[in-house]
Amino acid sequence: MSDEQPIARIRMEALAAHLDGAAATWAARLGLPRDGEAQFALQLGEAGLQLAELGPQAPGPVRVDFVAGALAHRRQFGGGSGQMIAKAVGLQQGVRPRVLDATAGLGRDAFVLASLGCAVTLIERQPLIAALLEDGLARAAADAEVASIVARMQLLHGNAIELMGAWTGEPPQVIYLDPMFPHRDKSALVKKEMRLFRPFVGDDLDAPALLAAALALASHRVVVKRPRKAPVIEGAKPGYALEGKSSRYDIYPKKALGKG
Repeated sequence: MSDEQPIARIRMEALAAHLDGAAATWAARLGLPRDGEAQFALQLGEAGLQLAELGPQAPGPVRVDFVAGALAHRRQFGGGSGQMIAKAVGLQQGVRPRVLDATAGLGRDAFVLASLGCAVTLIERQPLIAALLEDGLARAAADAEVASIVARMQLLHGNAIELMGAWTGEPPQVIYLDPMFPHRDKSALVKKEMRLFRPFVGDDLDAPALLAAALALASHRVVVKRPRKAPVIEGAKPGYALEGKSSRYDIYPKKALGKG
């Protein structure tokens, strides 16, 4: 236990007085203090929930925004069904599979797939990230341009392995996994999101169990996103892979995706 990271100290803040009641509701839901010393803060402002590292050298806050910024640009100019992620999950003319994104994170990949017409269920187990996602989806649902996209996205909170093991009803045709990759290069400039989330999330050391659960549930295929040079997840071997400049999609086919 000695080499485990200490749990990050985080508090809930309202960035405007009239949001204090809503901030108190989030604090109660997530078990967060409203004051005291902290390394991080979950903040509620006019633009929604955001996670911020506190201190003079801290990067800017992170929030989920499906309406503007990078996701809006990708939705409009990102290459449509020609994108590698679309090919990986099996999009083709007349085929829009039902997808379970079992490691949702900030929901970017799920949003891309939903914008291309897929119904996507998202699972996020880390409560803070799930809260950011929930808030982002609620704000997007009120926006005329993207409301129809996020209507195809359903968020589940909880442990993906447990939820997949207890799944009832029609199984997802495709399960998409993007596990946090163990960070070994201490000198690398870590992206802002990773710097913020790693103290809370850590590494997905249960990735082999996650893959096994996905393979047991998916009706047609499992897709695993990995850094391009990373080893495959321990367990079943992928049937093939699609490789890009920095990422790779390992594909575990079970049955062909077809029309009807």
